[in-house]
Amino acid sequence: MQEKEKIFNVFFRAKPTLMLVELLNSSTNFYASALAKEVDCTYSHVVKILQQMETHNLIKVEKQGRLKLLTLTKKGEEIARHMDKLTVLF
Repeated sequence: MQEKEKIFNVFFRAKPTLMLVELLNSSTNFYASALAKEVDCTYSHVVKILQQMETHNLIKVEKQGRLKLLTLTKKGEEIARHMDKLTVLF
């Protein structure tokens, strides 16, 4: 692990941060399994984190057929923008 990654992980949990930033910077709609691949994480871990994010009104889960599409709420987008700026510093 690089020094920058080590100090980043002192302040933030990497996977939830990556998930928010990925949703922010994505030009397409995401669903949990695609997001898991993007951030190199297990599907079950992603689902657990997404449930917490939904509970805290950071994301909205919209069911379309068999898929559950993920979008950031206004609050989630604001936090993701701040996180994105911070990740550049590390």
